[in-house]
Amino acid sequence: MAALKIKKGSTKHSAYNLRPNFSDVQETHTLAVVVDNEPGVLARVIGLFSGRGYNIESLTVAEIDHTGHQSRITVVTKGTPQVIEQIKTQLGRIVPVHQVNDLTVEGPSVERELGLFKVSGAGDKRVEALRLADIFRANVVDSTLESFVFEITGAPEKIDAFADLMRPLGLIEVARTGVAALSRGSA
Repeated sequence: MAALKIKKGSTKHSAYNLRPNFSDVQETHTLAVVVDNEPGVLARVIGLFSGRGYNIESLTVAEIDHTGHQSRITVVTKGTPQVIEQIKTQLGRIVPVHQVNDLTVEGPSVERELGLFKVSGAGDKRVEALRLADIFRANVVDSTLESFVFEITGAPEKIDAFADLMRPLGLIEVARTGVAALSRGSA
């Protein structure tokens, strides 16, 4: 048998080990957290994020069971896969938390957001704003001689696209609810 000689300073690399390190890739995840509806619970959940330097991109909270006194917190956050796993684990350890679901990895889900947009303009810009609102299926919920307030619902990307188109037409103010999400199917 012949021995394999390697020159000093060189290393053996397999082509299979040349992949980029995916642990550094930032991913956006939507987490649904069912908690007791009692004072201080939201502060504890948010404290987990802020105390560890995790960013919250969207947050919605509402009571889902009046008799059981439970609320659902929907959080959209971004991080590496390890950070997302750590967030889910730490959320599950908080005492009033009953359930933590990562809607991003558990299968298809529906995400919607509501946005209100105040747009000021006259003449052609006013007509163009109304035309674009019609294309995006936005409703006019308030109108004056100087401005409109549009209401639009849809995926966050749709809301972002509408905002981008309204900016050059006189967008003054935006209010967004944050993402509300549910998994699809009967489960």
